[in-house]
Amino acid sequence: MDIRKHNEAAWDQKVTQSSPWTLPVDEESVARARNGQWSIILTPTKPVPDHWFPGHPDLSGCDILGLASGGGQQGPILAAAGANVTVFDNSPAQLAQDRSVADRDRLTLSTVTGDMADLSCFESASFDLIVHPVSNCFIADPAPVWNEAFRVLRPGGSLLSGMMNPDFYVFDFLKAEKEGLLDVRHPLPYSDVSHLTEAELAAQLDEGEPLEFSHSMDSLVGGQMAAGFRLTGFYEDRFAAEVGDLVSRFMPVCFATKADKPR
Repeated sequence: MDIRKHNEAAWDQKVTQSSPWTLPVDEESVARARNGQWSIILTPTKPVPDHWFPGHPDLSGCDILGLASGGGQQGPILAAAGANVTVFDNSPAQLAQDRSVADRDRLTLSTVTGDMADLSCFESASFDLIVHPVSNCFIADPAPVWNEAFRVLRPGGSLLSGMMNPDFYVFDFLKAEKEGLLDVRHPLPYSDVSHLTEAELAAQLDEGEPLEFSHSMDSLVGGQMAAGFRLTGFYEDRFAAEVGDLVSRFMPVCFATKADKPR
């Protein structure tokens, strides 16, 4: 199965369905960002700490890569704050959201379609900052993402990443949705492809849902360090109450890291 191609089509479909992760920022948010009043998220609800950004609130002259961050959410805000922004994503429809906001609000940003694990279209040491919202749960191995991010960052640059808590995937999420019950079902690391029954996987494919993978803390946090990064920031987050996620009632389901490339 071509995971990347399936997930590309799934996220294109999410745009037509107005998924929350595909809805662009409004004009008021862009206007506030131009005036130095802005924040973005890497995880469902918590804003990224201001001190994680060099020179916050003015990002003038900062070259930023929005890695797997299409949808018109982070990129336009960072561009309005003065940064030189390139948004890189697997979904053309998600990237179209960024271009739509840029056209609407007269922002300058670039969009590039591609695989988050392959940044060969960029020269080494091209960016000062990488903003990588929760998305590596849609690929089987995050190691190439960390290695490529390290390569394209300049010395002293930072990778800001949102990630799923690996423990989130231990539960039977289909039962949680249908019956409102949390049952431990899956050994970790989890993948839709290998852990769902044939019927469950067929239904997921028919519905056009993205295919997901859990990753160990070893491959997430340890993987960043193995790539050469030094961890300097961390926080946890949960889905908003209105999402109705049962797991968030009991534990954080996401976390974010700030990983610096040594000078």
